[in-house]
Amino acid sequence: MRKVLSKQFCMPTWFPLLVSVGVILTACGQKADKPRDRGVRQHLVEVALVKSDNLNVVRTRTGTLRARREVRVYTQEEGRITALPLYEGDEVGEGDVLVRLDDTLIRAQLSRASATRKQAQGDVKRLKELRSRKLVSEDEYTRALTQLDVAQADEHILKTRLGYTTISSPINGVVSARFSEPGNVVERNQHVLTVSDPSSLVTELPVSELILPDLAKGDVARVRIDALGDQVFEGRIVRIHPNLDPVSRRGTIEVELEPVPARAAPGQLCRVELSTQPGRRQVIPFSALRRDDSSEYVFVVDDEGMAQRMDVSSGLRLAENIEIKAGLKEGQQVIFKGFLGLSSGKKVKPVNSAAR
Repeated sequence: MRKVLSKQFCMPTWFPLLVSVGVILTACGQKADKPRDRGVRQHLVEVALVKSDNLNVVRTRTGTLRARREVRVYTQEEGRITALPLYEGDEVGEGDVLVRLDDTLIRAQLSRASATRKQAQGDVKRLKELRSRKLVSEDEYTRALTQLDVAQADEHILKTRLGYTTISSPINGVVSARFSEPGNVVERNQHVLTVSDPSSLVTELPVSELILPDLAKGDVARVRIDALGDQVFEGRIVRIHPNLDPVSRRGTIEVELEPVPARAAPGQLCRVELSTQPGRRQVIPFSALRRDDSSEYVFVVDDEGMAQRMDVSSGLRLAENIEIKAGLKEGQQVIFKGFLGLSSGKKVKPVNSAAR
């Protein structure tokens, strides 16, 4: 019997090992259930100092070249075109004949008006002698003078109309458009040619109202023409339009190329780099500026290390910075990274060197 009991209550060799593992697991579970002391987590941010410096604004605007002097040639008389010798691309000088119209009818009318004028002159001369001898009345002599004036006016009108049958170029330039052919009958005020002066190329550019006060007539501009490669040409502001677009808040300036580069032509796309005069500007990183429905604002770090919201008024974008016109003081720390979960009055810890 003892042998049987002894055999039944004999411990297996692995039993102590199982008990040890259970003790260890129990201890781990107790340790996991025990709460750990944790410190208050700090809100990490990156900051930059508000600073002022003499900075100039550089902006690039695209425009289209056009001839500053361009004349549209219209007829002032009706008639058949007898000569139209020039085509697009032909060079012309001031005074060169562009168009001739048939003048046969006007010359005939002019001959009749000249004859009438000569007769009126003879009548006045004869009546003047008779008037000196008191053989004609004063009224008759006055009527003769009036008829002479009318005849001279008619002759002058027809001479002027005859001059309109020959149209000469008012400028030196190049024919840029031609709209008719010899033999066509044209009416008064019909557009037949356009003459452009390629030596006077300008481009009109839209410019923000924030930049316009810093630009002046005569300022130098750098111009690149896409069709001519990456070469930079010198331009100059020749005109600043006084009115602004009420929707876009942009004004218009004209930049003239001087001298005009070879192979430059009206209609080409150009890129103009404008640079304002240096001025004292207060700037912060552009990423620091926030906006909502009510205003523009930034977060600044106060003396106690708290983030505080400050409403500001911004100005021009200057590369990676933006101009601040009102709301900040030089030397203040503005937050430009770490906005997630940030609110006014929250304790923050700057992590970059700008805070030191």
